Formats: sequence, C-alpha cells, structure tokens
Amino acid sequence: MLLFFRKASLTLLILFTALGGSALTGPGKASAAGSLELYTPYLEWSAAPGETVSYSIDLVNHGSSTASASLSLETAHKDWTYDMSAGGRAISRLAVKPGESQTFTLDLEVPLKVDKGRYAFNLKADQTTLPLVVNVSEQGTFKTELTLDQANMEGHSDSTFTYSAVLRNRTTQKQTYALTAQAEQGWDVRFKADSNSVTSVEVEPNAEKTISIEVKPPEQIKAGTYDIPIAAASGDSTANASIEAVVTGTYDMKFTTSNEVLSTDVRAGSERKLTFVVQNTGSADLQDLSFSSSAPTDWEVSFEPSAINAIAPGESKQVQATIKSSEKALAGDYVVSLTASSANKSANADLRVTVKSSVLWGWVGVLIILAVCAGIYYLFRKYGRR
Repeated sequence: MLLFFRKASLTLLILFTALGGSALTGPGKASAAGSLELYTPYLEWSAAPGETVSYSIDLVNHGSSTASASLSLETAHKDWTYDMSAGGRAISRLAVKPGESQTFTLDLEVPLKVDKGRYAFNLKADQTTLPLVVNVSEQGTFKTELTLDQANMEGHSDSTFTYSAVLRNRTTQKQTYALTAQAEQGWDVRFKADSNSVTSVEVEPNAEKTISIEVKPPEQIKAGTYDIPIAAASGDSTANASIEAVVTGTYDMKFTTSNEVLSTDVRAGSERKLTFVVQNTGSADLQDLSFSSSAPTDWEVSFEPSAINAIAPGESKQVQATIKSSEKALAGDYVVSLTASSANKSANADLRVTVKSSVLWGWVGVLIILAVCAGIYYLFRKYGRR
C-alpha cells in the first residue's frame, strides 16, 4: 500500500511539473512576440508631388529575449514606392536584443502624378502596426518646367545678354530635350550646360538641369525691346519660356564733307562754302546736335543750320559750313577743325585750307614790273646817246 502511494505521488509530481513547465513556457513566448514597438515622432508629413519623405523609425524590443520581425508597408495607393534601409543597405527583417532598439529608414516617394489630399499607410513589423499619413500639398503633374531666374536684361547692342534657366523633368522617365530659340535674323543665341555649348540635354526623372542662354544682338540693331521665345522639347512633353532683351543702342556718328574730301582752297579775305554730312552710324538716336569750330586767328566759321534736333540710326543730314579767311592771311596751308556734338557722341573733321594770294596784289605786282621796265626804257632812251 505504501509502495502504491509513493508511485502515485511520484506520478502526480511528474505530471504537475510537466503541466507547470508547459504553462510557464507558453506565456513567455507570447509575451516576447508581443513586445515589439514601432516608433517615430513624425506620424503625419506634408509633401509635394515628386518629393521623397524620409522617416527615421525605431523598432523597440520591450521583451526579455531577442525578437525579430519582417518589415513591410501596406498601402492601397498605386504608384507610391518605398525603400527601407539600415546601415546603408536595403532591409526586410530586423532582430532586436531585449531592452534595446534598432533604427531604420523608410523613404516614401510621392508620385509626380497624384491628386492633392491625405494618404494613409501602415508600417508593419509582423503584427505590430505604425500608422503613417502623408498630406500631398498640391495637385501633381506630369510635365516639363522651364523657368528663368531673370527673364529680362538691358544692354548696348554690342553686349552679350546672359540668362540662367532651370529645366525640370517632372515625368517618370529620363528625357532628352532639344533646345531651340526663335530669334530674328542676325541674333546669335547659344545654349550652355556644364560650361559646354549644347543643342540638347538629358534630364533624369524628377530631376533638374541648369542651362545658360547667351544672346548677342546684331551690331546695327535699333534700340528697343526684343522678345525671344525658347523651348525645351522631348517626345513626351514640351516646356516654353520667353526671354526679353532691352537694347539701349550704341552712339556713333560720321562727320565729313559730302564728297569725303577734307581739303579746299580760299583766297585771303574770301569765304568758301562746303557741304558737310552728319551720319548716325550707331543704333540709338542722336539728339540735340550742335556744331563748333577751331580756326586760325581772325578767321570766321559759321554753320547752317546751327543745330539739328535728332538723327535716327542709319540716317544722315546735311549742314553747310562757311569758312572765311583773314584778309591778312598769307599764302599757305591752314587747318580748320570742325566738330559735330550730341549729348552722347561727337565727331571731328579736320579740314586743310590752302590760302592763295589775292588777284589784286597779282595785278599790282604786274603793274610794278611794267612800271620798272618803262622807267628803265625811258632812262635808256634819254641818257643812252651820251
């Protein structure tokens, strides 16, 4: 009987130990499995189409043993893409020691073609869930954008106008854009990228390219405002823009005689009329022209007209200069400097004037010679026989 009691007691002890161990082991594993937590302080972000939202996520193990979990992102929205990484590599599963945490990064890319609104996602580590929200701040597009930092510039006709533009590829594919400009004849328009002259550029999806545009107007262009349409076109989309060049013009003139001969002659005390031509060889109007001179002492110079209101680019006007020499001027060559002046430009014409002796003095000399000859003849006739 005693033997039977001992065997029964031993059997009950073994059974109790087995049941107790089973009971203790089961809840411990369940506790470890439910001890993971996903944490980030930023649960709701705002982003624009084409941007990438980056979350720094902590996987925390509150259990007493090492736990691991598979990572995934649940979403019902199409065209959204994501990457999870840690230590510079893509990951799909993490193990965390008890009482510690592991940090990983979730990069969530907003599609380019997306409606404005609120989008919800569930980040999961096995059964643990972290709800995330992205608010798309504007309506998405599928297009190309071409923008200019400064669309209008001002300079002379001999200046080079340089513009800076940014070409943005807001599509999902790599694009090759042909660059064109619709400028008037005589204008030189060049595109540059990475300091090289180009006619086309390649831009990756959701990327941008800085382009420099150099514009040189024709030399004799008139002052004014000129618009030049530019375009970047690919097989899928085209972007247009316009640049503006304000040409203030250059000031230049030519001042010479009508036959371009800068020499004449005049007798002492007499005057000579010469026709001069003032030509506007610049690209801006010449305003308020006046005339002046620098002549030898006792010489007189006058102009008719004495002033000209304006001369348009490429045009010319005549002015008559009257030069009167001094009565005491000796025979020889003299220089008379004539000047045409405007507010922005002036031009000189140096005229060589040859003074000839007066005809009266010539006849006086002839008469003196004749008188001397007659006197000698008279003396020879009267006293020659003696």
